[in-house]
Amino acid sequence: MSKEERIAFYSKQIEVEKKIISAAQKSVKGVKNPLVREMILAVALDSQKHETMLQALLNRIQGPSPAIDETVSDEIAQAIQEHVDLEALALKQYKDYLDSQCCVDAKEKIVIKAIYEDELRHSELMKWILKTIVKKETLIEEDIWDHMWSDAFSHGTPGG
Repeated sequence: MSKEERIAFYSKQIEVEKKIISAAQKSVKGVKNPLVREMILAVALDSQKHETMLQALLNRIQGPSPAIDETVSDEIAQAIQEHVDLEALALKQYKDYLDSQCCVDAKEKIVIKAIYEDELRHSELMKWILKTIVKKETLIEEDIWDHMWSDAFSHGTPGG
């Protein structure tokens, strides 16, 4: 798929996600049942997330992505690791809850299982972000010097 086709696809999907959000918000007006209302709003939140993720892809295609500064990268990596650890805790607690047969109500079990599956995806996504984006795109001073001098004839000294 060409760059232009991908841009068109992402742009179109962003508009679709916006329509889903709007439809969900309209559909809950006047709904008194909290489970139905909040589950529909949760779907709308997922669509907002999808819109944001698509916009990030679109921005990446349309222009250069700035490198992540080494000091900021360490902070981001630490925050992401904390997030991964919390996701692991949440996953264990939801799994234990589902395995304990505490969910006597089928609706409750469906909701808890959906949350568990979201947490699984979140965990994998955060691990991927840490591994492939933050660590890969971190710009350290050594990289700058290597880039500047690796092809230089004299490597910074008079006459080599």
